Amino acid sequence: MGMVANIIKQSLEMAASCASSYLEDLSDDDLLIRPVEGANHIAWQLGHLITSEHNLINMVCPGSLPDLPTGFPERYTQETSELNDAGAFHTKDEYLKVMDEQRTGTLAALDRLNDADFEQPAPEPIREYSPTVGATFALQATHWMMHTGQWVIVRRKLGRKPLF
Repeated sequence: MGMVANIIKQSLEMAASCASSYLEDLSDDDLLIRPVEGANHIAWQLGHLITSEHNLINMVCPGSLPDLPTGFPERYTQETSELNDAGAFHTKDEYLKVMDEQRTGTLAALDRLNDADFEQPAPEPIREYSPTVGATFALQATHWMMHTGQWVIVRRKLGRKPLF
C-alpha cells in the first residue's frame, strides 16, 4: 500500500472507530432522537452515510462495493429525513452489518490503487466537492466524522459522558 493510501486508510479507520464507539451503547430507539428540532436523527444519518459511501466509491472505482440491501437507498432521501417512525429505518445491528460490508469494500478498493491513481479526476457530477479519486476516498472519513460530531449531542442529551 502506498503512502497516500495508507494515510487515507488511517483516517477511515479513525472515523470508523469513532462511529462504533458512539453507537456502542445506543439503542434502536436512541437512534431516532434528534439533537435539536429540524436536525436529522442518527438512524437517518447512518443510512445516508452508508449510501453515500457506496455511491461515491462506486463512482470512482465502479463495481468495487457490494450491493446495498434491496430498498436501502430509498429509505435515506431528503424526504425520509423528516420521518420519526422506527419502521421506516433499520436497526442498529443492520446498520453495523451494512456499514462493515461497505467499508470492507472501500478498503479493498483503496488497496488496489497506487499513488498516481489518486490524482485522477473524479467523475464530473462530484468534481465540484471531490475533485480527484483520492479526494473522494478521503471524503469518506471526513463525512463520517462530520456526522459523528452530531451524535455527541444526542449522547449528551441522553446523559452519556464524553468518550473522547
